[in-house]
Amino acid sequence: MKPKVSIIMGSTSDLPVMEGAAKVLNELKIPFEMHALSAHRTPEKVEEFAKTASSRGIRVIIAGAGMAAHLPGVIASMTHIPIIGVPIKSSLDGMDALLAIVQMPPGIPVATVAINGAQNAGILAAQMLSIADEELNTRIIAFKENLKNKILKANEELSKINFEYKI
Repeated sequence: MKPKVSIIMGSTSDLPVMEGAAKVLNELKIPFEMHALSAHRTPEKVEEFAKTASSRGIRVIIAGAGMAAHLPGVIASMTHIPIIGVPIKSSLDGMDALLAIVQMPPGIPVATVAINGAQNAGILAAQMLSIADEELNTRIIAFKENLKNKILKANEELSKINFEYKI
């Protein structure tokens, strides 16, 4: 089994957020890898990773970073593979990371999800891959149907809660 998606984070302190992407990819049966690489502390390793990702079979990269959040953009500048940036809330309520990731110069696109939105990054990566994979597309449809059913069940459970003035 070879990974199709790379989940990259600037530090292992980002793991609690980035696990959201891993859980989605795992549930959808998409092989992935995870690495901690820093655009500022290990720039040579980031460059090596970005320049070899395609030849290793990686088709989408999910990159999470907080604060200055250069990691997604630096990787995007060195590869043609689609990059999904996940701004991590570590300072300034994550707005610094969001703006650093979303404000890329022309020619260096980075798809960006919400602050701490790694789950959506995993879903987006799966949707990108499903364009050429009908079985994966079917699994995504079932995954989203399950999300809908969870809300319907939660609403049903709310109807059973009693309060004196609840109608």
